[in-house]
Amino acid sequence: MPSPRNPGRSRAQDRTEDRLGTNRSVDGDAPDRRGARVSTRGAARHAPKGEIQPPARKAPAKGAPRIRADGSEAVGRPSRPAGAPARSPRPAAVRSSAPANAPVRLKSERDDGLHRIAKLLARAGVASRRDIERMIEEGRIALNGQPVTKPATLLADLKGVTVDGKAVGATEATRLFLFHKPNGTLTAERDFSGRKTIYDVLPEGLPRLMPVGRLDLNTEGLLLLTNDGALKRKLELPATGIERTYRARTFGPITQQQLEDLAEGITIEGVRYGRIDANLERSTGRNQWIELTLTEGKNREVRRVLEYFGLQVSRLIRVRYGQFVLGSSAPGDVEESPPQEVVRLLNGLGMAD
Repeated sequence: MPSPRNPGRSRAQDRTEDRLGTNRSVDGDAPDRRGARVSTRGAARHAPKGEIQPPARKAPAKGAPRIRADGSEAVGRPSRPAGAPARSPRPAAVRSSAPANAPVRLKSERDDGLHRIAKLLARAGVASRRDIERMIEEGRIALNGQPVTKPATLLADLKGVTVDGKAVGATEATRLFLFHKPNGTLTAERDFSGRKTIYDVLPEGLPRLMPVGRLDLNTEGLLLLTNDGALKRKLELPATGIERTYRARTFGPITQQQLEDLAEGITIEGVRYGRIDANLERSTGRNQWIELTLTEGKNREVRRVLEYFGLQVSRLIRVRYGQFVLGSSAPGDVEESPPQEVVRLLNGLGMAD
């Protein structure tokens, strides 16, 4: 007898399919072309090619309101499922207990009494830290007979340290000298071409001294000398912002307005020179004296800036370096700065022990 549900099939076939469950509708099942029921769940993955697939569920956009099943808007954070572990609290930002104007403590500063060997040797007047690092690379510095390989080697003192096979004496107190460098002398320890250096002019009996910065062969004036390599380096750094003042005798036309424009800095042949305070002191015809104050001290900076304006520099004198002034000293004169003045300088630079 034909089946009333499926024409062309017998009632016996319907009873067999009912018993096997292939003709039963479960949770949105739909019949396929063969009459069997298949689930639409996962249809996006398994639907036959060419059929319309249900849209995939998308996560709500960030900041968009959450909609409940009944169409109402959810307010606040979603509730945590029952039994879910509590989320650990976000750690609070670490706040410093130090006042806002407290001095910054450098990582290189230590409280255990140990110092880098390069620093100790610089303080002992052997050389600047940079030169000492080169000497270490060359194997010229040893500790207890073994070559030192790292400038960061930590020591309490210089006991057992040798330079070129000679023992290094105890660290001396920092000393600073004001030297009136004469024109025509090199700021160098020696010159292989035979030209005169500042060490040919300095009087005997002085400790081993290093120049703070350099003055050109034909530049005269104040040159600081020290036995402390660390102080030398600190005073030379442009970041320290120490002012240097020069007086230049020039020939050629120049206006005060042109000099005042140097306060904004200037770029010459790709080299950027920072702020320069320049004033026209006095002039006689096309000859004039110009005073310039700067903080960078790049190589031949004053001469290059003045020559950029078409001026010829016939004399250049440095009259001030920071708090130290040349005064009325004569070329070749040297004077030691009082110890209390040196202490004030070290305190101002944050280098006091």
